[in-house]
Amino acid sequence: MRGMHRMVVVLLACGLCAGAVLARDAAPLAHSPFRVELGGAQHEPVSGRLLLFAVDARAATAAAKGGKVDEVDANPFGAVQASVAAREVSRLAPGQGVEVDADVQAFPAGWSQLPPGDYFVQAVLDVNHDYNYGGRGAGDLVSPVLKVRLPAAAVPALSLDRVLPAREPWDLPVRYFSETTRKHLDEARRAVQPLDFVSPALSAFWGRPIHMRGWVLPPPGYDPHAKQTWPVVYYTHGFGGSTASLAGSAAMVYGAMVERQMPPMIWVFLDESSPTGTHEFADSVNNGPWGTALTTELIPQLEKTWRMDAKPSGRFLQGHSSGGWATLWLQTRYPKIFGGTWSTSPDPSDFHDFTGVDLYAPHANVYRKPDGSAYPLVRDKGKVIASFESFAKLEHVLGAYGGQMASFEWVFSPRGPDGRPLPMFDRDTGAVDPAVVAYWREHYDIAHLVQANWPRLKADLDGKIHVVVGTADTFYLDGAAHRLKTVLDGLGAKSDFRFLPERTHSDLYVQGKDRQGLLKQMAWEMYAVARPGTQLKPAAAAP
Repeated sequence: MRGMHRMVVVLLACGLCAGAVLARDAAPLAHSPFRVELGGAQHEPVSGRLLLFAVDARAATAAAKGGKVDEVDANPFGAVQASVAAREVSRLAPGQGVEVDADVQAFPAGWSQLPPGDYFVQAVLDVNHDYNYGGRGAGDLVSPVLKVRLPAAAVPALSLDRVLPAREPWDLPVRYFSETTRKHLDEARRAVQPLDFVSPALSAFWGRPIHMRGWVLPPPGYDPHAKQTWPVVYYTHGFGGSTASLAGSAAMVYGAMVERQMPPMIWVFLDESSPTGTHEFADSVNNGPWGTALTTELIPQLEKTWRMDAKPSGRFLQGHSSGGWATLWLQTRYPKIFGGTWSTSPDPSDFHDFTGVDLYAPHANVYRKPDGSAYPLVRDKGKVIASFESFAKLEHVLGAYGGQMASFEWVFSPRGPDGRPLPMFDRDTGAVDPAVVAYWREHYDIAHLVQANWPRLKADLDGKIHVVVGTADTFYLDGAAHRLKTVLDGLGAKSDFRFLPERTHSDLYVQGKDRQGLLKQMAWEMYAVARPGTQLKPAAAAP
């Protein structure tokens, strides 16, 4: 699920209103049409997913800093707090406009059903169709915020007159960093090296060059000409992460290694984002052979280039959320290659508990329990923030691919007749397709696959699985982790599961005043495997 650098549980609306209330001198329209024009910020025709966002003006003003609203947005972790409408746009030319009927593709309902009143409205043209993954970003076109009285007597018009700039990877939110990270930020930036590898296997699958990207971070004092080699940690992010977000993780790790809060190791920060969501480093009929590319192409190339241990006892995996599933998958799929995974809050590893839903149950439905009540999907300190249904339906309006639920299908599902993955569930009703789930089980249900293949896996996998999850996980991921532990215990496997009381998806790593205490602890555990009997000990962490 979502990586915590993006995890919020409220909708955001802040800044300056750029419009006035429209006059109501005619009868309200039966539907809610808006006209969106391409302003002077763009000189060539543009295409993409045109999104309209509306939020109650009074509530947004009260929530905004200084009472000024200059951005209206939606977030699936508070899915019903904003209204969204959408349509596809092809080759919209400068000066031209299109009409959006906000009752055709809308969430949570058509805008004509909104309570009468004042709303802040903003238009966004998602030119790369990646809003579902990372929200609005570089190259997207946005309008000013308009204050509108709905239902409107006339068609409101918005102008896409601003292009969002790209963000530099090292333009980091340093105010959130620890004192140690800020102290060594410039050193980290000089030390870390960009990773950009064109995979032959993935390029053959897609018929065009496919890049594997990220960062390689050597330990302080690394000498490329010395005989010494170093253990390696392969780290990947959660849903919503990217190469840019990994730069902050690299900066934190480097500072911690300088201060000896973490042991000296090489860290490879792997970007697992793709146009379809996260590819999870799993071989897939839809995304291509990402696991094969990593283990047979990228890792051998890195070991030729860097002073790495180049053996299982010196290759470790770590990731959180979707990154937690990816690293758990890599360890169980390639146990001879890796010496252990430390996976935190992994996405469901046993599909008997897919964020609370048993996908294998007769007549399974991800929206409704057998008693008709709604399945929750997001919680915070005991309060349900979003249901499975609201999360999935908002994602569906935002775009056909790139979202969390669609991302699972691009990894796990068989390919359909149209060349796209078959949906695991019906977006209108929530009904689960048992044939698709059967495919998921035989190919990607980690608990099932480990159990079915344990005699073959035991010698190389035993003792290498480490899972940490909070008992109050935001996405109910503790349930599947318990099931995986039960399967492993039943096999007599050696494994390490830690269920941290009352910890959520976002505060799992906190130890005392150190927000990354758990990561540092896990790094020392890895180092003890690579360097048994080491006398190197951690220094006290700075706050």
